[in-house]
Amino acid sequence: MNALACDLPAGFADPVSDANATFRAVLTAMSYPGRIVSLPVTVEVPAPLAPATGAILLALADLDTPVWLSADLDRGMVAAWLRFHCGCPLVATRPEAIFAVTTPCRDLDGFGLGSAESPERAATVIVQLADLASGDEVRLSGPGIATKSGLSVPGLDASFWRAVAANHQLFPEGVDIVLAAPDRLACLPRTTMVEETSPCMSR
Repeated sequence: MNALACDLPAGFADPVSDANATFRAVLTAMSYPGRIVSLPVTVEVPAPLAPATGAILLALADLDTPVWLSADLDRGMVAAWLRFHCGCPLVATRPEAIFAVTTPCRDLDGFGLGSAESPERAATVIVQLADLASGDEVRLSGPGIATKSGLSVPGLDASFWRAVAANHQLFPEGVDIVLAAPDRLACLPRTTMVEETSPCMSR
């Protein structure tokens, strides 16, 4: 179904200022893996996108960044909203994507990993979640983390965390991950190591 522009949620209230603020929030979260950063802006998005997911795409996606949506997010006005506000092409398969958006998943298979010569061509995978919390479900270490930090993410199971651990082993290749709750985000760049601190990763 085609949606008229007037039917679409408005996106950022102040496109330039809000995009800059969101970009800074993502940069902070990427610089300090596992740190939970509050979304600094208000954004209107179509269901089932969460505000944080929509804000990240509004700030980062454009004509040159193909976006892949998992089937449960590629519904309603989402595709039309992204095309109208971001101008980004929507692609049907994981390998084509520069940005990929999914709900809690079990694997990171098939996304672009970049290369030693062009690591920037790897995909950024945005995982949309119901919540984010500090905790000790997994322990993170690596660049940007002074010692070690903990993160608890309801909805992500052991298979996902094993995939994140395997992703780190591919460095300098590998995807970068953004965890997006309704109004908060945290990042797991490919440089981040994940350690088991609870039985979750042994199942």
